[in-house]
Amino acid sequence: MDKLKILLAKGRIYESVYELLSDVGISIHLPDRQYFPITNQNDLAFQVVKPQITSLLLANNKADLGFSGKDWVYENGVEDKVVEIMDLGFDPVRIVAAIPEARDYEKLLKGPVTIATEYQALSRKYVESKKINGTIFRTWGTSEGFVQDTEDSIAQILIDNTSTGSSLKANRLKIVDTLMESSTRMYASCEAMNDPEKKQKILELKMLFETVLNARDRVMLEMNVSEKQFDALIKGIPSMKSPTVSPLFGGNGYAVKIAVKKSEVPTLLPKLQSLGATDIVEYELRKVML
Repeated sequence: MDKLKILLAKGRIYESVYELLSDVGISIHLPDRQYFPITNQNDLAFQVVKPQITSLLLANNKADLGFSGKDWVYENGVEDKVVEIMDLGFDPVRIVAAIPEARDYEKLLKGPVTIATEYQALSRKYVESKKINGTIFRTWGTSEGFVQDTEDSIAQILIDNTSTGSSLKANRLKIVDTLMESSTRMYASCEAMNDPEKKQKILELKMLFETVLNARDRVMLEMNVSEKQFDALIKGIPSMKSPTVSPLFGGNGYAVKIAVKKSEVPTLLPKLQSLGATDIVEYELRKVML
């Protein structure tokens, strides 16, 4: 099999995916002013590109695998020309329409408006669906500054991505509609998915990523319990499958291990103690295969 060509997007996506690759055992090193990271895997080849073009390159079979926000896949209009392998859940955002806080949205739509955005294609669809008498003004970042509550404002509507909405609030803008939700996802080219060897490698990478993401969401709890309180404890604890149990030396009870979601720990620890658990230890997991 030829090397699997993988695109890494610059910026926040690169940092998140770099950490994920490292956690599964795939190391990459990007020398200064270069775009082809060095890796410890002989069957993988990486290239760093702008996040906006990752999906375009995959759609045109210029690479086998890549990481992109769902928003740019739809902005590029290639959602039917690439294969979504998995949602990594990184950098969740909403693509929203926002206007100055003091303005009335319905009144604003009655007159001609200008929309400031980096998302030209998504904005055109929005204008058509809402039947807005509007023109689209393309920005290149810092889009909030183009939409102000003044008569000479360059634009009256902003279409942009937001995670918390804090930047919009800071610029006295309010969200009036949500176009879509997005997050970092792993996509493959159709050509790669039609190649049995490349498809197998892609699905193996997916499995490895899933084991790491599962582990990030869970912890292992170890505890001891007396023989008398053992049954009550086992009935009262959650577990991914079933707890691991082994007798303590000397026959004075049992050692119990359970893997649980991190979100359950704050309420679970007091419950375990009330059920008779002692010597409770929590530790992180590196990989979890469900």
